[in-house]
Amino acid sequence: MDALLTLLRAFAIPVVIISAVFIAILSFALPREVRTIFKRELKSYFVSPVAYVLFVVFLGISNTLSFFFTGVLESGEADLYLPYFQYLPWYLILIAPAVGMRLWSEEQRLGTIELVLTMPIAPWHAILGKFLAAGVVLFAMLVLSFPIVWTINYLGDPDNGVIMAGFVATFLVALCFLSVTSLVSALTRSQLVALLISVAICLTVWLSGLPQVSEFLMSLKGGWLVLWPVLKSLNILGVLPHFTELAKGELGLRDIVFFLSFIAFCLFATSVAIKVKRA
Repeated sequence: MDALLTLLRAFAIPVVIISAVFIAILSFALPREVRTIFKRELKSYFVSPVAYVLFVVFLGISNTLSFFFTGVLESGEADLYLPYFQYLPWYLILIAPAVGMRLWSEEQRLGTIELVLTMPIAPWHAILGKFLAAGVVLFAMLVLSFPIVWTINYLGDPDNGVIMAGFVATFLVALCFLSVTSLVSALTRSQLVALLISVAICLTVWLSGLPQVSEFLMSLKGGWLVLWPVLKSLNILGVLPHFTELAKGELGLRDIVFFLSFIAFCLFATSVAIKVKRA
């Protein structure tokens, strides 16, 4: 009972407050045009089995693997970074594109993209509304992964502030992957193609931030002068270092700016792709 009360004070209550603020912003602070698209898109996720299947897959994979294969129960330490958070982005490489693959591909396949774009709204209204709706689905997945947080609080006395930072970092990574998928989805009418290409790009963006990749690029600098700038650019766009800093509780403005800039650029590129198709 004491562990449960500790959890409620240190984690559950802040999560509820953050969720309420998040929903309030989406419900009242956004422009009316964005809210219209947002509600339409969010409803479409839950009137079909897509969202529920993805919920089960994500929660099943993340919690099952963490409980039984990463040694979170046997480690003897009340810490979730090594056994849990460092693996979450790997699952999101598949889950985030699966959530976002239909954002624009479905509109193009059904021929309703013209209807959406001829509504009395700006293209960015539709882009932001769709993106936020898919982001809420990913946000809900992370909120529902509370059993592992309750377990670690029951077994020990973790730093719930660091755990919260881990969830924030994971959510930002999910939004980065989702923004990539939004761009790819705007370029093709096939959801399967959007899924496969998005997974490949997200995997590249994630792997390009590995320390081993940085060391490998430094070794190539002398003999690969033509390709080195391109490879170095991919390394700079690597999400992993920024995720690691935030997930460990080291809140840095540089990392926040990176995530926001990455998402903004992909959404801007989405608008360009839609305008080109519209023309």
